Amino acid sequence: MSLNKVPKLVLIDLDGTMVDSVPDLAYCTDEMMKALGRPAWGEAKVRMWVGNGVERLVMRALTNELWVDPDPAEFEKALPIYMELYANNTSGRSCLYEGVVEGLEYLKASGIKIGCVTNKAAAFTVPLLKDMAIYDRFDLVVSGDTTAKKKPDPMPLLYAAEQLGVAAADCLMVGDSMHDVQAARNAGFQVVCVPYGYNHGQDIREAKPDDLVESLADLKGLFEKIA
Repeated sequence: MSLNKVPKLVLIDLDGTMVDSVPDLAYCTDEMMKALGRPAWGEAKVRMWVGNGVERLVMRALTNELWVDPDPAEFEKALPIYMELYANNTSGRSCLYEGVVEGLEYLKASGIKIGCVTNKAAAFTVPLLKDMAIYDRFDLVVSGDTTAKKKPDPMPLLYAAEQLGVAAADCLMVGDSMHDVQAARNAGFQVVCVPYGYNHGQDIREAKPDDLVESLADLKGLFEKIA
């Protein structure tokens, strides 16, 4: 599969696509585990877990499983610890991936609307984007608690398209995970992925996005091929 048109709106995932936030997420996960009197997991392990919001990350730290729910009482004790840690450690260890600024500058210069769509709660999304000095580059930011459902549900993507007045057929989702691909397919968007992000250890090619770019800077060459 490949892109068939240059989009009028590009929606971009945050964690694993624009920002490598795992160092902060892993620090908070390990400090939470220590506070609970349990062993820390380390960054490599946490890197396999991120991408579905803080609540699910905490569940995975408690169970060492991707989709198994922990004991409710244990989760209720752990989540506030994590939330406080992450509120104070949202961006200090995180960094932009190479090519992000160049990609955003190209989209802006081309007159293409830009949105950020993430499963991260707004309380963490906005500070992280601001700390990375890219918040003002977006026409719209849709966080994990902006709409009633998160990716892979299409709701946040369709909400963004509606808010910016662009038809789904003219929209592109750029992400790093199978949930980004599923959300795009469910919304009727085209979808492009980066190979370096968080997809629970699976090659993103297996999710069959329309195309792959090594960095957001490569969107320019991709669009010029089909213009």
